[in-house]
Amino acid sequence: MTRETETKKKLALLGGDKAVTSERPDLFAWPIVTERHEQAVLDVMRSRQMSGIELTKQFEQKYAQAIGRKYGLAYHNGTAAILGAMYGLGIGLGDEVICPSITYWASVVQAYTLGATPVFADVDPETICIDPADIEHRITPRTKAIVVVHYAGMPAEMDAIMTIAGKHKLKVLEDASHAHGALYKGKEVGTFGEAAAFSLMTGKSLAVGEAGILFTDDREVYERAILFGHYIRHNEITLEDLKPFAGLPAGGSKHRMHQLSSAFGLVQLDLYPKQMAEIDKAMNHFCDLLENLPGIKPIRPAKGTNTTKGGWYYPHFRYNAEELGGLSLSRFSKAIQAEGSICNPGCNKPLHLHPLFTKQDVYGHGKPTRIAFLDKSATIEQYVRKLPVAESITQCVFEIPWFKHYEPEIIAEHVAAYKKVVENHEALLAGDTDKDTDTGGYSSFFSSRKNT
Repeated sequence: MTRETETKKKLALLGGDKAVTSERPDLFAWPIVTERHEQAVLDVMRSRQMSGIELTKQFEQKYAQAIGRKYGLAYHNGTAAILGAMYGLGIGLGDEVICPSITYWASVVQAYTLGATPVFADVDPETICIDPADIEHRITPRTKAIVVVHYAGMPAEMDAIMTIAGKHKLKVLEDASHAHGALYKGKEVGTFGEAAAFSLMTGKSLAVGEAGILFTDDREVYERAILFGHYIRHNEITLEDLKPFAGLPAGGSKHRMHQLSSAFGLVQLDLYPKQMAEIDKAMNHFCDLLENLPGIKPIRPAKGTNTTKGGWYYPHFRYNAEELGGLSLSRFSKAIQAEGSICNPGCNKPLHLHPLFTKQDVYGHGKPTRIAFLDKSATIEQYVRKLPVAESITQCVFEIPWFKHYEPEIIAEHVAAYKKVVENHEALLAGDTDKDTDTGGYSSFFSSRKNT
């Protein structure tokens, strides 16, 4: 074996050559900005219509029609869209809302604003989505809704969840911010619950800037959401019990989406299906080539189920340290990164362990806000529960490259990086002093993409 061959086979972390040598930053750049996008945004700027609503209405109608929902209502971000959906669904003082612990904080923290209490459920280790088997025993007379998060592009098990919701007469709010265009058994996510909300911020699969959107088929949900934060559109309110309150925003906030994002979004709705198809092709190709390696396993829908991951936002693999001699995820990830590929350990940290949900008094009630809206007999201990999967999941999943283009030769280099580390994992064991105790983060999008 020549010295050059030895250097290529030696792990880059230990002084060898990198497996990924191609310089293609556009392979990961997102969103893809075209001249159509630029011209659409310039037209809005030059007409000085940034705060108008006509283009926004066009965007809402076009998007709602595309996914098959009656009403769309655009917001300045996805956080506000979820808040508007909660208010639209009638969530309020003393209500409980069940939500998975593994998700971005904006899936449920807004419940505090409405005087409601989040109740956390565990997640399925195979999907990182809410585990239907951990929902029903958390339902109480105070439970009003289930927030379903299609986490990291993976559709949740909607059949089981909708059965539980129907049995207990609960509302379902889908947070589909990670899963634009994803299908669950052939039906698009965001079309199952009474309401759905999507973030449309720059990093999401369907990115239009800093924006969000609510979807529903229920006129009352739609009009209540308008009443709460879209005062300029109160002329759309037709329900007699809401009409007397029109004129001022019921929530005291302005949720309007600016039309630079609306204009960008109208173009993006045309281009996204083709982009999504290419991302899906690239990501499945990458996963197929790594499918049978020990220690790592793609998190994706089973083939032949007509369930898909849409644009594959924030894609992950599972990690099995035992199959790699006990190699820590942190050490494994550093080795992949040294090869020039992307491997960020963990995912969102479990929300149920954050002090905001265990002790913080946000509004000065003299007790944790988690129980501030309940009767005096409520204790924080009643709401702080052990969730074993959520508490361990950040130590056994990792983020992989999110390819935006199908470039087989370059994808092959990233595959080679993973294969090289797996096949030579024993060389990493001697220096493995890493501890997988602080993987992931509460704001994963911003903390995990240093290498993209």
